[in-house]
Amino acid sequence: MNFIETRGNDGSKSKSVQFSKAILSPLASFGGLYVPEKLPDLGIDFLAKHKESSYQELAKGVLEAFDIDIEESLIDAALERYSSFDNPNNPVPVRQVEDDLFICELYHGPTRAFKDMALQPFGVILSSLAQKRGENYLIMAATSGDTGPATLETFKNRENIKVTCLYPAGGTSDVQRLQMVTEDAPNLKVIGVEGNFDDTQEALKALLASNEFKEVLERNNTKLSAANSVNFGRIIFQTIYHIHSYLELLRKGAIELGDPIYLIVPSGNFGNALGAYYVKKAGVPIEKILIASNSNNILTDFIEYGKYDLRGRGLIQTNSPAMDILKSSNVERVLYDKFGTQRTKELMEQLNSENYYELTADELKEIQKDFGATFSSDREVEEVIKKYLENGYLMDPHTATCIKAYSEKREKMLPTVAYSTAEWTKFSPTIAKSVGFEVSSDREALNKIASKYGLKIPEKIASLYEKEIKHLKIVQKTDIMNEMIQFIEV
Repeated sequence: MNFIETRGNDGSKSKSVQFSKAILSPLASFGGLYVPEKLPDLGIDFLAKHKESSYQELAKGVLEAFDIDIEESLIDAALERYSSFDNPNNPVPVRQVEDDLFICELYHGPTRAFKDMALQPFGVILSSLAQKRGENYLIMAATSGDTGPATLETFKNRENIKVTCLYPAGGTSDVQRLQMVTEDAPNLKVIGVEGNFDDTQEALKALLASNEFKEVLERNNTKLSAANSVNFGRIIFQTIYHIHSYLELLRKGAIELGDPIYLIVPSGNFGNALGAYYVKKAGVPIEKILIASNSNNILTDFIEYGKYDLRGRGLIQTNSPAMDILKSSNVERVLYDKFGTQRTKELMEQLNSENYYELTADELKEIQKDFGATFSSDREVEEVIKKYLENGYLMDPHTATCIKAYSEKREKMLPTVAYSTAEWTKFSPTIAKSVGFEVSSDREALNKIASKYGLKIPEKIASLYEKEIKHLKIVQKTDIMNEMIQFIEV
């Protein structure tokens, strides 16, 4: 399968590339992104074939359907990373919490968040390709809290790879920050940035466009790649668990093969939702994808009203910080799929120049064929956490945003899967506040909740507080390039 560019071709790149090229060099012409030239058929026959497949078997089937140019032995090695999850036989459990609501838990990997689902196998593939080609790569990641730890975990101590991770200082949970700043592998550098996630993402994009930075990379025989969901290597692995969710409902007897379901995705950068959109288009019976946001409800405005408007709008820090994002990169891939190259380039250029674009009425109808959206305030999130915990299910604040969509945005009473994107341990102060505990630190919140509800804190979380902090740098955006250059030239 070949990959093409969302904003058209500028003549300096190939008009289409294979998967390996798209993941090693993920930025396309005019600042666009790579997308599949066509999608495979993942419909009824594919679902029937994989009804009894393990998660790894399903994943391999999906990758084979995409016909990627990665040898089978490397795919097998990459998928083997799922064996390190809490339960190798069931790395992605789906739990029923209402008569027609199921929670797909994506956080049972090493960093306790859904980014492990893509980045654990992705890291194996990308680093192996780099070694096989004898090339050195700098992987740059901007994180709102979960991409950073997962990227550092998958690439640490891998040959031919260096990783720089930018995070918004004060804009992540304490556990997320500790997961990053205590990493001590020599090929990793973590930098706190004064500002919010959009600031870190814009700084990263500015570096990618900088001639000075490109010259430094060339001088040091280093190529550039990315671990954010601008890289389709992330997205392809984010299609798999949506198919798995459907099969789990089938196996549980909640649906018959061919019955439609709703998916509810808590979304910031829209990669998780994009994976759902692709499998819907590829034939999995999904009625609609419901997007759950927090008070940074830019995606709700886009899907409900067709307006992507950043003018005069500041980022709000919420109790679901991994979704504190205003510029959602992967919306562009949906725009391309719906409206083509020329319109996508026009809309994205308008967003960059004016911080605004608006869809036509017909274009909005096209978006609403596949998506619905709503958002929850911090107070609503806390009320949901308390209610479900009282009924025996503990969810993190990102997952809690899904419940409003479940209650208010379904047009039909169909079985529904909501995605739990992080374990509660990463946001314990919010859990504590929701149930009325007074705590003075994340660590106290972790211990109080675990004691009260008979829960075990995973060792990888508990041990963070005993580790030495290795990355102390917090810089202004203007100083990021100098930090990067020093790291590259070591």
